[in-house]
Amino acid sequence: MVIAAVVVDEKNVPKLEELGVKDSKRLTPRRRERLFDEIIRLLDDYAILELWPDEIDSREGTLNEFEVENFVKALNSLKVKPDVVYIDAADVKEERFGEDIRKGLDFGAEIVAEHKADDKFVPVSAASIIAKVTRDRAIEALKEEYGEIGSGYPSDPRTRAFLENYFREHGDFPPIVRRSWKTLKKIEEKLKAEVKPERKKKGQTSLDAFLK
Repeated sequence: MVIAAVVVDEKNVPKLEELGVKDSKRLTPRRRERLFDEIIRLLDDYAILELWPDEIDSREGTLNEFEVENFVKALNSLKVKPDVVYIDAADVKEERFGEDIRKGLDFGAEIVAEHKADDKFVPVSAASIIAKVTRDRAIEALKEEYGEIGSGYPSDPRTRAFLENYFREHGDFPPIVRRSWKTLKKIEEKLKAEVKPERKKKGQTSLDAFLK
């Protein structure tokens, strides 16, 4: 998980728009990569948090609470404190998410927390691009070690194929994935179903031995 916070002067928001800054999901990886340095040059400050699987798995509380904690950490690490904070709300209740963020800040600011904020507010779009590029680079580094792992998203068949093949070969999932990820449970169930007890050779270890 990558979280990014950016600070941009109002006068530079139109310049970000001219660059074509928009929700990172609406841009190709190549376009996001090209925009990265151009966005950085227009910012007054920014912060990036990279959170690895073991950090997420060992969290206390819900994933939403974990995100609030780290959104706050990113914002408080900024040297230039913004007057208004636009946030892509990760809670079904936007106002509650925004209030939880406000309570944790070590500075005063107006909080605007909305769903799909990365598609509504240019500064949030800029932050989403920085976070996405950082994540893309991390995925590419992992591919050098593990081979083709896909995008890392559950909808990606390449990612699911990698996890299935890795488990078949090693009897466990790689350390680069969250153990609490529901996708792993689904893959385990699929692999269990593939093993028919009546077809196992005598003395062959069942996948159940690995999947407890």
